Amino acid sequence: MARLAGVDLPKEKRAVIGLTYIYGIGRSNAKKILSECSIDENTKIRDLTDEQIGAIRSNIQDKHKVEGTLRTEVQMNIKRLMDIGCYKGLRHRRGLPVNGQRTKTNARTRKGKRRTVGGKRKKK
Repeated sequence: MARLAGVDLPKEKRAVIGLTYIYGIGRSNAKKILSECSIDENTKIRDLTDEQIGAIRSNIQDKHKVEGTLRTEVQMNIKRLMDIGCYKGLRHRRGLPVNGQRTKTNARTRKGKRRTVGGKRKKK
């Protein structure tokens, strides 16, 4: 079982897809990592040798921010925006969309479940 950056990679997936299970590595970064380590993208995770896994691990540690450090950095950036009180920070603080999306309709993911005043009454 391949374990990189604290994440168990699925054995049956291709290497380029399996690397995307690590937070901070998408398809393009996965392709770049595999090409730098001279590993074929179509190789299954279970077929990787220990040397290849070591090469991928060292490449990720040296050149990429992943998992905990990346999550911490993103959260600190959001906290900084909220502390300085800029528009994006205020939108984060209120739990509303940040990048200019409409909120009259839609935006349910950010705003949460609809809050109704009063509600419906049952007839007797």
